[in-house]
Amino acid sequence: MAATSASGGAGCFPRPPPSGGEVQEKKQDEEGQCFLDGMDLLKDATENKRFLPTGLQGVDALLGGGLRQGQLTEITGQSSSGKTQVCLCSASHVAARQLGVVMYLDTSNSFSPSRIARIVDGFPISLVREPKNVRLERVMSSIICKSVFDIFDLFEVLHQLELSLKSKVNNGGNKICLLIIDSISSILAPINGGKYPRGRSMMISVAMILKKLAYEHNLSVLVTNHMVAGNGAPKPALGESWKTVPHVRLVISRERGSKICAATVLKHTLLASGRVMKFAVPS
Repeated sequence: MAATSASGGAGCFPRPPPSGGEVQEKKQDEEGQCFLDGMDLLKDATENKRFLPTGLQGVDALLGGGLRQGQLTEITGQSSSGKTQVCLCSASHVAARQLGVVMYLDTSNSFSPSRIARIVDGFPISLVREPKNVRLERVMSSIICKSVFDIFDLFEVLHQLELSLKSKVNNGGNKICLLIIDSISSILAPINGGKYPRGRSMMISVAMILKKLAYEHNLSVLVTNHMVAGNGAPKPALGESWKTVPHVRLVISRERGSKICAATVLKHTLLASGRVMKFAVPS
C-alpha cells in the first residue's frame, strides 16, 4: 500500500467552480487586504493557529504542542540523525488524528510508505479506535506524496498548491494543513553558489512563498536541512540568508546505533535558544 502519489501539474488539485461566498471573498481579496489590529492578531493566534503533533513526545513538549500553524519549522542535523523520521512521524500523526491532509514533497527519495505503515501499526489503541487495516488505508490516503528534484519543479508544485488553497479545494473533505519538504537543502544548495548568479534570489523567493502559504492558509510548513562544516563545528547549510527564514529551527542529533535523539532549539519565536529535549524514534 502506498500513500497517494501526485504526478505534478494542475491535475493534482481539482478545482470546482467557486460558490457565491467564495466569489465575494475573492473579490474582497482582489480589492485589497485590510490591516489587522492587535485584537485581530490575538484572536487569529488563539483560535486559528493550533499546533499539529509530531507524535514524538520530546519534540512536542519542546515546541509547546507541536508544529505551529502559520509558521515554518526547520529540522536540521547530520546524516542519519533522525530528520526524516521526524517528518514521517509528523505526517502519520496528523493524518491519523484526522487534522487534515499532509502534502509531502520528497526531494531525495526518502519517503517510505513501509515506514509509515510501521509507525501507524505502533499507534496506541486509544489514539484511533478502528481496525488496523482501515486506519492504515485512511492515513495513507491523507498523505499526498510528490517527488521534486529541482527548483523549477518546486516552484510549479508550490504554485499549484497555492491555487488549490485559494480555491478552497479539499481532499475528501479535509484541507491540507501540513506541508513537508524533505529536504529543502537538496533543492536549494546546488543553486546557492557562484555558478548560479540568480540562485540566492530564487532561494529567497522559495522562502517568501512558503511563509506566505503558511500565514495566509494556516499551514504548518516543516522542512529539513543538512549540516555543513563550520568554524570548529558543523552548522546548518544554506548560509546566512536562509538563517533568518524559519520561525523555528531545531537541530537533531543522536549517537550512531541509538534510538534516542536530542532536539536542541537554535531559534524560536518564544523560547530561548539552547533548550534540549530527548525523544525516541520508532524502530
